[in-house]
Amino acid sequence: MDFQLTEDQRALRQGVRELLAGRFDRDALRAAVDTPGQLDRELWRDLGEAGFFSLRLPEADGGVGLGLPEAVLLFEEAGRVLLPGPLVATHLAAGTVPGAATGETVVTDAAGEILPWLDASDVCLADSSGAVPITSVDPLTPLHKLPGPHADRSPEAVLLTAAEQLGSAGRTCEMAVQYAKERQQFGQPIGAFQAVKHLCAQMLVRTELARAAVYAAAVIEDPLEIATAELLADEAAVRNARDCVQVHGGMGFTWEADVHLHMKRAWVRAGSGRSARETEEELAAAL
Repeated sequence: MDFQLTEDQRALRQGVRELLAGRFDRDALRAAVDTPGQLDRELWRDLGEAGFFSLRLPEADGGVGLGLPEAVLLFEEAGRVLLPGPLVATHLAAGTVPGAATGETVVTDAAGEILPWLDASDVCLADSSGAVPITSVDPLTPLHKLPGPHADRSPEAVLLTAAEQLGSAGRTCEMAVQYAKERQQFGQPIGAFQAVKHLCAQMLVRTELARAAVYAAAVIEDPLEIATAELLADEAAVRNARDCVQVHGGMGFTWEADVHLHMKRAWVRAGSGRSARETEEELAAAL
């Protein structure tokens, strides 16, 4: 059995990467950081036109007609560039909320007690009465907290969020390796030092383990496999960002370095919905 991506899947991933490189480069990322809570509606419509939200709708309904494995590839690329906005909720609402598929309507939904992008959204699928704005550690993700208990996210929402975490983990691994090649100390790149090599190797291992779990869960669509993918992707995103900061040294702690943005987004994603311990207990009970 061949578990490699097909030629069409690779082309899809490359197309999305090129789209995001042209529409949401580092300058756009920094502009978004400087205007917290504001959503680029033109970019949102461009994503809709490219089929980001309608990817899994049948072609007869104006969609692309692809499946969850392809959606995971798109969300992995979104996670690489820290694309802001309620991407998962809008994607999942494409078949039910008018305008969501084309990017004309921005849809948000709750992840447990946390509701992102409430003020910038046109439609909220959660009961937002009593929602209170809270300080978000991630400048690119405005948050509200909802009172009382709320239903868990759907398995699809969990998996697509894990794909975003995977993309972030892969990007911080690349950032660490690139910096280790460029930064000179004692007359040689710091990547030549064993301690730095080990950090980068560990980051790659975490990323590839998470990638295997996320891709497999997208094919199998089993809730327990998705829970496993969530745990591995959260760990890879958070720990890779931390190790990337360490590789960068003092530079990694500055506002100018993008690695802190990956760390903060990883924290917010991992902290939304069920805790890691709750997921671990579910997996342990199933075993």
